[in-house]
Amino acid sequence: MKQPTLRTLSLAICALTLSGIAPTLQAAPQKAGTSASAQQSVKRFVLHTNVVDGKMVYVDDKGVANPTLTVAVGDTVEIELASGEGAEHDLRIDELGVASPKFSGKGTQRVRFTASQAGEFQYYCSIPGHRQVGMFGTIQVTGKSQPAKSASSTSSDAALALYTPITVPQKGADPTAVDISASPTQLPPPIAAHAPQVQKVRLETVELSGKLDDDTSFTYWTFNRQVPGPMLRARVGDTIELTLANAKDSKAIHSIDLHAVTGGHGGGEHTQVAPGQEKTITFKAMHAGLFVYHCATPLVPQHIAAGMYGMILVEPEQGLPKVDREFYVMQGDMYTQRPIGAKVHQDVDLQRMSDELPTYYVFNGAVGALSKTHKMQAKVGETVRIYFGVGGPNKIASFHIIGEVFDKVYSEAALNTIKHSVQTTVVAPGGATIVELKMDYPGSYLLVDHALSRTGKGAVGVLEVTGEGIPGVYKPSAL
Repeated sequence: MKQPTLRTLSLAICALTLSGIAPTLQAAPQKAGTSASAQQSVKRFVLHTNVVDGKMVYVDDKGVANPTLTVAVGDTVEIELASGEGAEHDLRIDELGVASPKFSGKGTQRVRFTASQAGEFQYYCSIPGHRQVGMFGTIQVTGKSQPAKSASSTSSDAALALYTPITVPQKGADPTAVDISASPTQLPPPIAAHAPQVQKVRLETVELSGKLDDDTSFTYWTFNRQVPGPMLRARVGDTIELTLANAKDSKAIHSIDLHAVTGGHGGGEHTQVAPGQEKTITFKAMHAGLFVYHCATPLVPQHIAAGMYGMILVEPEQGLPKVDREFYVMQGDMYTQRPIGAKVHQDVDLQRMSDELPTYYVFNGAVGALSKTHKMQAKVGETVRIYFGVGGPNKIASFHIIGEVFDKVYSEAALNTIKHSVQTTVVAPGGATIVELKMDYPGSYLLVDHALSRTGKGAVGVLEVTGEGIPGVYKPSAL
């Protein structure tokens, strides 16, 4: 029989079928008396995916994470793959030309290939972020590499040529993309004084295509289909029973870490939720202040940059002073493969994220969220309070309102520390502030990050103030 060429083997992407998981991870038994060449036959392995010690891994039936697979040159290798936690994964071995289709909790895949080269190679998951957080292992191929032969035109060659990688054109913007930007006016009302009570909160993590900019879409990962996630509100002493559900059509595990929580990685340790599942934690609101929450599933920065952040306000026992209007605003930095303004469906760029080179800076999840999509309005004489936080994952914000001065700033959102007459306040990633200002003159006031190049990348909002200006505050020159 004509042997396949090395070129053919390097192009081969495994034949795949749906099947159940075999009971053990083992090589096929060898029969006594067979020759060395006959022993180089079929080696079968079974791997399922899981999260172990905070890392995504492949696991064998004995519970070994990222086991070393040992085969010989010339062996036919079969690996059965299943998603143990329901999230989407794949398996690649670049040097051996192996690339499985993606698989999830909906079934299993079998990948089959011939080990053509001797050496140690890495098998890994190519889903963005998974390899970086531990999803890789070693396959050892013993023996001598097969010599390369001239290419032939067998029917096998023709079939395998169908799997030759091709350049996929950039996708246009998703026409079904929806608005994911949270309205700055949608936040819980102030909480009246009360004895400590139990609050029940339910959040759902949802992956969906959203509008990032005009004619630009992005696959967001969200809490309750919005960015930022819903603002939560409690009083010191309250107990919060929080249930986190992960939509069944999600492709990733998700979780929640609330900076207001003491213990359990802020809840992240015990809310790693697979698609279609849910988990509940209970915590006491012990500290007054405004706190960020975010997803804490590897690769954590990727989940945050995709929109998985929000805030919880814990009011002091006596509550906060009454104001006329409250707004909920969060800044995030986003990392995409194409420049800002590209009329495409943007994909995440993990290298840019690692290098901390954002493509976009956004308020409430999208370009224009607070200037075109949603309105922030007030009247002369009213006192406005803005709850402002930074989801990040990487960049500090220099929060400023062009044309106004903050009358009060609760520094770092600590309610026992108030500064007066502040022009710009610095907010760290994963941090927050509360600012208050009395509106003395009508006009359009711009919310910005005073690293002003970021306004051209999306970080700008508008607060429209109507009414008659207070005499003497400001007077434009006559035209």
